[in-house]
Amino acid sequence: MYHGPISKEIANGLKTLRKRINKAKIPASSLDETINLATWNIREFGRRPREEAAIHYIAEIMNQFDFIAVTELRDNLSDLKRVLKILGPYWKAVFSDYIADPGGNRERVAYVYDKRAVVFTGLAAEADARRVKDRETGEYLPEQSWWRKPFMASFRAGSFDFVGLTAHIRWGSGDAARIAPLELLAKWLSARVNEEHLVDKDFIVMGDFNIPSEDDELFAAITSEGLRIPDALRGITGSNLAQNKRYDQILHYPRFTKCFSNRGGVLDFYADDQEALFPGMELRDFTYQLSDHLPLWIHVNTRPANEQLDQILNQ
Repeated sequence: MYHGPISKEIANGLKTLRKRINKAKIPASSLDETINLATWNIREFGRRPREEAAIHYIAEIMNQFDFIAVTELRDNLSDLKRVLKILGPYWKAVFSDYIADPGGNRERVAYVYDKRAVVFTGLAAEADARRVKDRETGEYLPEQSWWRKPFMASFRAGSFDFVGLTAHIRWGSGDAARIAPLELLAKWLSARVNEEHLVDKDFIVMGDFNIPSEDDELFAAITSEGLRIPDALRGITGSNLAQNKRYDQILHYPRFTKCFSNRGGVLDFYADDQEALFPGMELRDFTYQLSDHLPLWIHVNTRPANEQLDQILNQ
């Protein structure tokens, strides 16, 4: 990563940010042995151009990981390209298309990754809800749908092949309105992992599910078909700036994916003080420069003793 010629103000902000990053105690990754994987909702990323400082800070945060699932990326990719330029030529992105209506909110999902550690292996697709045939028209139509379709892509890190699936579940209309799309996603994934010609059964499910806590019916909906939180992330109370809402998740099927280590958490770039990074800035404006969500991360073993053999058996 190369920040290039920057102002004294940005250099000072980067020093403060690095101190906050160090407090997260993210372990170093090791080529073909481990990676650091994160999910991060970057608020309205691309809706309007961010300040130069914000682009450098976002790049610095992303550089702590090898693989980041990004939600709330907008149709305009200019700011993502600015971040990738700072990260350097080894960094790549795979991203979805957007839907222009208000439900789609012109949002994309992206996987940003360091190709020295993670390789894209070919699958990139949106999840389509189950369809049924209409008796009158003969058309196959979904019984339910998501406002924004989950996006999945296949990758390899070391000996570990996996499919990332990332979603941004609707926010409006209250908690009760989210139960159906969460249950739909849980059932869709449960059916998918039992398909014969699946690319891989090691799904890592990520994103912003707008779930307040592990103790409510929304969390029960997404975990109703076997998805679970990795042990390292249990007890994490939240990924919002106040760290009291568990909106973001990393989930998996324990019977398939056994690669998660005992290291994980949130990276608190906020630390209850936005002015150290953006002098004189109000908190609301800060959330549109960095985000109102913190990255949720986990350390992944990509060469565990039996994982490669298990994957052959699961094919």
